[in-house]
Amino acid sequence: MSTASFLELQIPSERYEIRLSGSGGQGMMLAAMLLCEAVGADSNLNVVQTKSYGPEARGGASKADIVVSPREIFYPKPLRLDLLLAMTQESLDKYYPDLREEGILIIDNTLVVNTPDTIHFGLPFTQLAREEVQSVMVANVISLGAIATITELVTCDTMMQAVLTRAPKGTEEKNKLALEIGFREGEKLRQNERYRTMPALPTWARHENTICAG
Repeated sequence: MSTASFLELQIPSERYEIRLSGSGGQGMMLAAMLLCEAVGADSNLNVVQTKSYGPEARGGASKADIVVSPREIFYPKPLRLDLLLAMTQESLDKYYPDLREEGILIIDNTLVVNTPDTIHFGLPFTQLAREEVQSVMVANVISLGAIATITELVTCDTMMQAVLTRAPKGTEEKNKLALEIGFREGEKLRQNERYRTMPALPTWARHENTICAG
């Protein structure tokens, strides 16, 4: 039996695997925690997060992985990614091979210039954070807003609640603005004819997010 056939037998169709990647210091671990909390607000889902710190804790490619399933998760690490967020060129180059053929790729095209020929979602997360929020530190939050509207893995309301619950005192408005920017820009891409054909999502992941992008 081929490796591909073996993986298909072992991976339930309801299982969804996500990797948020970038450079150390971009807040990928925090973003993954927030996304986990938003997805995990659905009591019917199991969510597991694994983190990679290591020598790339600041400056090199870093990643945080999330596995979601309505079934018990026996193996907590991704086997083939359904969704990859790449915030830097290095993280794209390093982790793109782990994305399955029909997977969703979202990149920060402020920092990623060499992209694959396959259809992907590109948004200038870092530029938007710098110009509209005056802080590149919230680029990760903008990316979460885009993920919510592009994929419909979570509702925008649930994502907003997760972000504001964890926002340090005094930063609530800044984080709220960042997430709203992500909703807005993600929805713009979803309305683009180029992206009308999306990879199929598990039935549990089909939420209606259109009201959140206004």
